[in-house]
Amino acid sequence: MEQLYYKARAKINLGLDVCGRLGNGYHEVKMIMQTIDLFDELEFKRRNDPDIILSVSSRDFLGDLENNLIFKAAKLMKQRYHIRQGVEIRLKKKIPVAAGMAGGSTDAAATMLAMNELYELGLSKEQLMEEAVRLGADIPFCIMEGTALAEGIGEKLTPLPAPPKASLLVVKPPVMVPTKWVYDNLHVDELSKHPDIDGMVTALKEGNLKGITDRMENVMESVTEKRCPIIMDIKKMMLGNGAMNAVMSGSGPSIFGVFLEEDAARAAAVYVDQTLRTKGIEAQVNVTEFYNPQPIGGQI
Repeated sequence: MEQLYYKARAKINLGLDVCGRLGNGYHEVKMIMQTIDLFDELEFKRRNDPDIILSVSSRDFLGDLENNLIFKAAKLMKQRYHIRQGVEIRLKKKIPVAAGMAGGSTDAAATMLAMNELYELGLSKEQLMEEAVRLGADIPFCIMEGTALAEGIGEKLTPLPAPPKASLLVVKPPVMVPTKWVYDNLHVDELSKHPDIDGMVTALKEGNLKGITDRMENVMESVTEKRCPIIMDIKKMMLGNGAMNAVMSGSGPSIFGVFLEEDAARAAAVYVDQTLRTKGIEAQVNVTEFYNPQPIGGQI
C-alpha cells in the first residue's frame, strides 16, 4: 500500500458532566460522545526517506509542527513500531479549529489508522486506542467512532446504540475559548445541577430521540458563555427555528442543534447565518447528521 485517503470525522457531546478534579490536574468527566458526518480529508503517502512531511489547506492551522497532533501521531507510530520510512500527509481542513469538536484529535486518529494500514502493522482498533491515549483523551474515541459513554478523563469508553436519524446544525462563532481557561473557571462544587447522563444512556438504548434531546446538557456552557455570550444567542436562534434542543459541544464555542428534518435544519442555518452577518459576525455554519460505523465491542 503506497497511498491512502481517510475521512477524519468530528465529534460532539450530546451530554457532558464534570464530576471532579483529579490529583494530576485532569478533570473526571462523564459524557456521551457522538461522531458526526462533518470531516477533514487526509491523504497519506509512503516516503523512502524517514521524514514526516505535513501540508494543510489552511497555513494558519499548522502552527508549531512539533506540537501538531498529526505530526505527534505519525512520530509515535514510527517510534513505537520501528517504522524506518517516512510519510507525507496532506490535510484538507473542514472541521472548525478550536471548536470543541475534536478536530485535532480526529486527524491524529486518522493518522494512526493510516500508518497501521500503510505499513501493514496488523494492529486492531483496540490496540491503536490503547496507544492513542498517550497523545490525548479524545483520540481513542475518534479511532472508535460512533456513540459512546466516556468516563475517567474521557478515555474509558463504553459503546452505545446509535441515536435515531436526525439532522444537525453546527455553528462555530469566530472566537477562541481555550479549554484550559474553561476548566480553570469551572467550579464543580458550585454546580447547582448535573446532566442526566444515565437517563440519556437509557434513551439511546430505547431509540428515543426526544428522550435524548431532552437530556442534552453541558456543564461547561455556563462558563464559556461568560467569555463568549454570542453562543447563547446562537442557541436561542436554533431553538426558535425548530431545533428539538441545542447545546454547546465540549468546551465550546461550537453550538449544535438537533432537528427532525433536514429542510428545517437548512432553513435554520440560513436564518442563523444571515442574522449573524447583519451583526458583522461571520460564523462557520454546517448542516450534517449523526455518523455511526459498526461498533467495537458490546453495547451496555
